[in-house]
Amino acid sequence: MRAELAAAREREAAKDARIDALLVQVGELTAQVQALVLKLSKDSSTSSKPPSSDGPGRRPRGGSSRTKSGRKPGKQPGGPGTTLRQVDQPTGRIHIPAPAACTGCATALVEVPVREVRRRQVFDLPEPAPIETVEYASEVKCCPGCGKKQMGSFPAGVDSAVQYGPGVTAKVADAVLGHHIPVHRSTLLVMELCGVQVSTGFAAGLRGRAARLLEAGFLPAVRALLAGAPVVHADETFTRTAGATVFLHVAATEHLTVIHSGNRSAAAIDAGDVLPHLSGTLVRDGYAGYSHLDQVLHAWCGAHLLRDLRGIHEADREGQLWARAMADTLLEAHRLASAARSVGREALAEDELRVIHRLYAGALARARQDNRAKNTELAAHANTLTRRFEEHREVILRFATDLTVPFTNNQAERDIRPAKVQQRSSGGCWRTLQGLADFAIVQSYLSTAGKWGINRYDALKRLFTTGAWIPHALTPDTPAA
Repeated sequence: MRAELAAAREREAAKDARIDALLVQVGELTAQVQALVLKLSKDSSTSSKPPSSDGPGRRPRGGSSRTKSGRKPGKQPGGPGTTLRQVDQPTGRIHIPAPAACTGCATALVEVPVREVRRRQVFDLPEPAPIETVEYASEVKCCPGCGKKQMGSFPAGVDSAVQYGPGVTAKVADAVLGHHIPVHRSTLLVMELCGVQVSTGFAAGLRGRAARLLEAGFLPAVRALLAGAPVVHADETFTRTAGATVFLHVAATEHLTVIHSGNRSAAAIDAGDVLPHLSGTLVRDGYAGYSHLDQVLHAWCGAHLLRDLRGIHEADREGQLWARAMADTLLEAHRLASAARSVGREALAEDELRVIHRLYAGALARARQDNRAKNTELAAHANTLTRRFEEHREVILRFATDLTVPFTNNQAERDIRPAKVQQRSSGGCWRTLQGLADFAIVQSYLSTAGKWGINRYDALKRLFTTGAWIPHALTPDTPAA
């Protein structure tokens, strides 16, 4: 019996050791699964990766963070409509007589008076008119006194023996620069719509011509205006240029845009000649390259933080509840701030701010509890994000303590997005650094003009005729100084 009891104890000890080993293995495998889920779940909805990295046909697993507005699709009540309506004075009128006899009983209708006229109008474009050629003939006279030749002055913009006028130039530029259509296709489009055949070399050179016209007047003026703005958005995105990775940097407000190219260093950020001169608030993401700008107040994009929190929570929904709590805190603060702005309030009430800070502190406490004594890759990511929320609380909640600061950095992201459109349409890259720099200058002009209600064609025609349009103030409603 003693031998059997000893053997049973040995089997029990072996079983316990096996269970302990399996528990350790389960813990290791769980950590590996969490790390894989964290890695595989990273897309534009759970990290700062751009939507273009999601791949074709793949929807982000987290979906959009937008909520339903409750409005029906289409034009909203009270909004301006574009419905086609009949006009009182058409360009032309075609008379259609009634039948000479009734189709029912064959009674003659020639002498019967017209009872009513039913109208139908067709709106269409005429065929493109032949291109007009205007010759400027400047007289040359020889001075009988000194023998020097004197010639009449040609109008501004008439510089060559043969050239295209501002109308043709603006139409081609609108296709290439405004709509990001490849050079050859833009020449075909202009020929089909306007009946004007231009060379691909002419179309390809328009971006450089436009950039040179904008460097002297437009860029310095907009940079000076942005430097005095109370809130400025900044962002950056990578491009493939000349076989290397080159970044585009944007500084923007609701009515102004400046883009420039460079690497991702602090010196390249300063090279835009806007951010070093700011004195207000800079809205940005969490990239550390902006941290040297200590003369401004920083505000982090809430949408970026929500995506990071979603990535942590979805990797372990039960073990990382703090991420959900922190996301709910940011959304509640955003709701309170939006409601206050909608009624014209200048700040949140003290009790509202107190609730936000209490929820914020509670989520941080839960973060420390959820990741205490955990030695996994997911816990490491969670602790890194937790430290970010602990050390930068003031920056993260700037949108709630200052209602002039928005919750997201969507303004800068929208303004720099055309770079991705251009890159896709031009074979995925720029061939030269100068081409990328010229794109940044021209896009700054077209983006700013569009924010002021000036369409691309009009802005480009003015650029190639009388000179660049230049904004006079931070917003269209602000009178000129």
